[in-house]
Amino acid sequence: MAAQTFQQEYMQMPPITRAYTTACVLTTIAVQLDIITPFQIYFNPDLIFKQYQVWRLVTNFLYFGPIGFNFLFNMIFAYRYCRMLEEGSFRGRTADFFFMFMFGGLLMILLALFVNLVFLGSAFTIMLVYIWSRRNPYVRMNFFGLMNFQAPYLPWVLLGFSLLLGNSIIVDLMGIAIGHIYFFFEDVFPEQPGGFHLLKTPGFLKYLFDSNDDDPNYDPLPEDRPGGFAWGQGQQLGEENAQQ
Repeated sequence: MAAQTFQQEYMQMPPITRAYTTACVLTTIAVQLDIITPFQIYFNPDLIFKQYQVWRLVTNFLYFGPIGFNFLFNMIFAYRYCRMLEEGSFRGRTADFFFMFMFGGLLMILLALFVNLVFLGSAFTIMLVYIWSRRNPYVRMNFFGLMNFQAPYLPWVLLGFSLLLGNSIIVDLMGIAIGHIYFFFEDVFPEQPGGFHLLKTPGFLKYLFDSNDDDPNYDPLPEDRPGGFAWGQGQQLGEENAQQ
């Protein structure tokens, strides 16, 4: 029964979210089982451009470290906010969502040439969180049962959490910066006098992703329903309640 429920939930995930989270989990399992090593998948410009190990352009986004708290924390955030974006503001626009992945990933790779980051998955997750938070400004949130705030503050709360854990905030700042660039190009600039959409999804992506009709049995993940991920008694991570 549990396996059937998991399979049903898995198949109800929107395609990009399902593909990305599956790739992240499989990559982590492969490293955990010593099938591959982190040294084979991390971002290294010399190996990419001189030895043509082009897979590193993708695989560096798929590994969050060994299975543990950091992995679970990142995977929960990546899954939840990736899915809510795809089922929310990108509903019926899978090609546009995939193009956002490409745009954000490309900018992060360019920035990574100048900063010492070898895995960009955490920064990518922060980018997803930032874009979702800016598009849902009135959602009330609760973080670990410690504080209440509106959604646009979530990326900055996560940055503060990174500081408390002694982690580098470069990852968070990169995700916030790339997320803001995308948000500005897509949501802010087009609304200005004389503004227009600077980002246009290529036609071949629309042909690949948007040619199919919506599944009538599709069950989106609610964005405004009380709930979240329980982390022990009385603790909820990323709980959203729509402001009345």
